Amino acid sequence: MPRSLLEVEDMTKRFGGFVALENINLAVAEGERVGLIGPNGSGKSTLVNCICGTLRNESGTVRFAGEPIDALKTHERTWLGLARSFQLPRPFISMTVRDNLQIPLIYTVDARAKSRLTEAELDARCAELLTLVGLKDKAAKMPRDLTQVEMRKLELARAMAAEPKLLMADEAMAGLSHSEVAEIVSLLIKLNERGVTIILIEHIMSAVMSFSQRLVVLVSGRKIADGVPHQVIQDPDVVRAYLGQ
Repeated sequence: MPRSLLEVEDMTKRFGGFVALENINLAVAEGERVGLIGPNGSGKSTLVNCICGTLRNESGTVRFAGEPIDALKTHERTWLGLARSFQLPRPFISMTVRDNLQIPLIYTVDARAKSRLTEAELDARCAELLTLVGLKDKAAKMPRDLTQVEMRKLELARAMAAEPKLLMADEAMAGLSHSEVAEIVSLLIKLNERGVTIILIEHIMSAVMSFSQRLVVLVSGRKIADGVPHQVIQDPDVVRAYLGQ
């Protein structure tokens, strides 16, 4: 049985008197594809931010590859192999698509290895990543020249450039057409097949269901379901709280 790569134990996060997360427990195994869903304001982004270190939880523990990471800064967690993509892509607008991939390669991969990639190695890794996400012919383009789905692919490529063990993809498909959603789902599955564990935070249920091996549901800062997707979506609490039926 695969070992747990990520373990969240009794995590609680408050904003003043508002409890955003309450005693969250979550374990994600190596190589797993997990869908994280819930209504707006359910705590999904807060959970991801606490795992990444952008926010600090008041109580509870986060372990990554068996080691507690609560005291680590965000970039130190990235060095360990935690990465995320954002709903709104934030590339460096003055850099080409290729150069956007060099930043995480230099500041994460180099920092992790405590050595410097040569220019030839940088070129090779950028070319590999752009081929992987289907942007090979866009390497010299600027981000403003990309379509919306291409921007999402660049965002995923930037996250993958850090060579993560765990990728948290936050709303990677919002605003895309059905065919574009299918493209991103296919790409995420391809990344998973290369050995990357993925947590997908998404509202598009067709994408979540086709991608996920397991489904976790948050409502009002609490985990109300965790299990096989087709069983979870039939849970009365999930139907009532998330699907509104």
